Amino acid sequence: MIPLLALAACSAPGWGQPVPQEARLSAQVLTLTLSDGTVCRADWATAPSGRMEDCGPGYGYAVRVVENPNLLRQLVTGLTTALGAEGALAPMAQVVITDPAGVDRVFVSPPPVE
Repeated sequence: MIPLLALAACSAPGWGQPVPQEARLSAQVLTLTLSDGTVCRADWATAPSGRMEDCGPGYGYAVRVVENPNLLRQLVTGLTTALGAEGALAPMAQVVITDPAGVDRVFVSPPPVE
């Protein structure tokens, strides 16, 4: 009976679908990496939320930028802007990726340092 259940689980729709592993932001682009190695991109600066239709089975995304980051981050951002390197640092943000089944995965960008 157990082998039959295992076989049925393997044939279930969505089995083996790639899942989001990492989401990173630059000043303009959201880069999503899936578990199968697929890399997808979206212009989040133009559209802070939307859908990546050409990305695996299709994923929704929403970027929520942290408007008031900590003091150290504000100082570094101000320094890079003063030096003419505006946009050199990726914005601090929460990125929500929604898979076709409606399951949300939340990432932070830049990712935390371990």
